[in-house]
Amino acid sequence: FGLFGALLVIMATRAAVGTEAFDAWGWRIPFAVSIGLLGISVWMRLKLTESPAFAKMKADGEASKAPYAEAFGQWKNLKLVLLAFFALMSAQGAVWYTSFFYIQTFLEKFLKVDPVTINALMMTATAVSAIFYVVFGALSDRVGRKPVMLAGMTLALVFYFPGFHLMEKAANPALAEASARAPVVVVADPADCALQFDPVGKATFVSSCDIVKSTLANAGVSYSNQKAPAGSPAVMKVGAVEIASPSATGLDKAQTKAVKTATEARIKAALSAAGYPAKADPARMNHLGMFGVLFVFVIAATALFGPLAASLVELFPTRVRYTALSLPYHIGTGWVGGFVPFFAFAIVAAVGNIYAGLWYPVVFTLISVLTTLFLLPETRGRPLDEV
Repeated sequence: FGLFGALLVIMATRAAVGTEAFDAWGWRIPFAVSIGLLGISVWMRLKLTESPAFAKMKADGEASKAPYAEAFGQWKNLKLVLLAFFALMSAQGAVWYTSFFYIQTFLEKFLKVDPVTINALMMTATAVSAIFYVVFGALSDRVGRKPVMLAGMTLALVFYFPGFHLMEKAANPALAEASARAPVVVVADPADCALQFDPVGKATFVSSCDIVKSTLANAGVSYSNQKAPAGSPAVMKVGAVEIASPSATGLDKAQTKAVKTATEARIKAALSAAGYPAKADPARMNHLGMFGVLFVFVIAATALFGPLAASLVELFPTRVRYTALSLPYHIGTGWVGGFVPFFAFAIVAAVGNIYAGLWYPVVFTLISVLTTLFLLPETRGRPLDEV
């Protein structure tokens, strides 16, 4: 419901101020609106009481005197922390954020689907997902947490690449056709190419190679890489056309912008002439097919997430439960999940394939599948008052 509400606010804000204004400054409005919700959240948290198991332990004088040392300094508890991260939270961050967030980035940045369509699609998928968290949570009460979560993360693992390929064919078939008909090649000095990882939006990538690759990646165009002699400018080839990019290294801000703008315009003109679409054609979109792909990811994400909280609570003893599970939960959610779009784009720009960024969630999900399969114990039915 939180995600649905966020998408609704974004859609309403974009409709109210217009797409250009939203991209320029309007995106700040949803953050301002959330201030009120933050106040409500703080008030609710202040009213929360301890769990009955912890309250009883505290009343009996059995509460930990050094919870951090006990949670992370004793191997019996530390191994549970590591198990929670590698078995559950690595997949949770990768699967859930890919299914509900990175797929939005992929649709907008690479497939050039308009934001209104993306918001409507994601709101529908999010609304449908609400019931499945309950369904899979209830199923885990019957058959166990482990098999349900393992099924969810395995489904995501095997569907990442096929699903995103199907999404391209459903959302922007002209892009897939152009890629097959007129493949793009970037000839550049490898030493001139940076890893374009920029989680805070402050880094500048202005070398000849970086300008070419970022332009192509932002256009959703896959390309192959060829090595050029050291010191030579990067060249984009599509069909019989070759576009060389000057470097903006060492130039001031205005000059850098002029160089990048001129180069991007030439590259985009060459791509357009080769049949690459600037935007996805709404008339050719298969909305049902797009939702079908999203629905598979929804099933994968909710099968993993539905039993997750119960499994984490059951995994840890009461004395260190809150302290111990917080670390893997927030690293998995905030770092593994939060960095999905940034690492994925950096990998796409470096490799030259719009699907290459999927290797980031694939690796973390695979780690969880193997760890869950071989090391995670079944926790269903464990008493929650074990000290």
